[in-house]
Amino acid sequence: MKFVDLGRQYSAYRDEIDARIRNVLEHTQFIMGPEIEELEQVLSARVGVKHVVATASGTVSLEIALRSLNIGIGDEVITTPFTFVATAEVIRLVGATPVFVDINEDSFNIDPAAVELAITNRTKAVIAVNLFGQMAEYSSLNKISDSRSVPLIEDAAQSFGAVQDGKVSGGAGHLGATSFFPAKTLSCFGDGGALFCGDDDLALRIRQLRNHGGDGSNCLHVGTNGRLDTLQAAIVLAKLPHFDEELERRRLLARRYTENLADVCRVPALSGGDRHVFTPYTIRVRRRDQVRAALAEVGVPTAVYYPRCLHQQPAFSSFGKVGDFPIAEKAAGEVLSLPLHPFLFEAEQDLVVREVRLAIKRLCDSF
Repeated sequence: MKFVDLGRQYSAYRDEIDARIRNVLEHTQFIMGPEIEELEQVLSARVGVKHVVATASGTVSLEIALRSLNIGIGDEVITTPFTFVATAEVIRLVGATPVFVDINEDSFNIDPAAVELAITNRTKAVIAVNLFGQMAEYSSLNKISDSRSVPLIEDAAQSFGAVQDGKVSGGAGHLGATSFFPAKTLSCFGDGGALFCGDDDLALRIRQLRNHGGDGSNCLHVGTNGRLDTLQAAIVLAKLPHFDEELERRRLLARRYTENLADVCRVPALSGGDRHVFTPYTIRVRRRDQVRAALAEVGVPTAVYYPRCLHQQPAFSSFGKVGDFPIAEKAAGEVLSLPLHPFLFEAEQDLVVREVRLAIKRLCDSF
């Protein structure tokens, strides 16, 4: 059993993927070929955002988002300490200072009340991360963003396909960034990403920043090579017709986990009005590391996202100390992600459930 089984996905869509790849190999436009614009248009229609700019990765998307807003030295960007390092990494890369605030205990996402308290005259953006497939509280976050004139960037790397109160993930903030990394809900066969934007002028700047800061002959900004490879765009396009079916399968498997594990551990909390995509399905358990070791002994793969908060990492230790963000720190010691992907067999899931229950009952008194 694999934590994510991309081999099964490729076998299911082999003909469509191979045909898309072969077409690129034949037209040989490996950089900014026609599949790039095609993918951008399809994603624009899906998310309901006027502009989509395909990028080299989710990390590049976030960095370009900050650069497009002219964020740099002396500026502050508020975000969560309970996320992948890329979220804060890009803040430092543009010269700004990350300001961490704590999370909501039920959703693992950034706490809007904490965001509002942290805003100063140096705050130039907020990056809200949609962790584990569930969108942050965008109704509250957008109100704060609008009232304080602080742009809201949605880090949708783990939530593409999610919906909250009619807003599709990627289009819930001022700017949206997502990733097509192989483990994501919609993925390519390498690195890839996209930026979502509703503002014409900002979208033009983003396109320029993606392509070395200009249009090929004129360098208007200090940009980067942030382009998505045509081959990767072709692969995403081949997978897109199956995406909604995959999302429903994810939700079905998530319901089965919840129904069978809710009495022995803390299962994902679903906010009203949300359509969660479970990237991945994450429970909370006491003695997490011992439970994980017991599962590994019987061949059940698991993952921990994330064992340490960012302020507990050496590169970001100057931006917080242990105890500053107690809810995030507690979550980091308890979260355990279980296998969940559209090609997980129910018999495999039943094995995971059985072994999780046995391990928790043997090792944990309660939750």
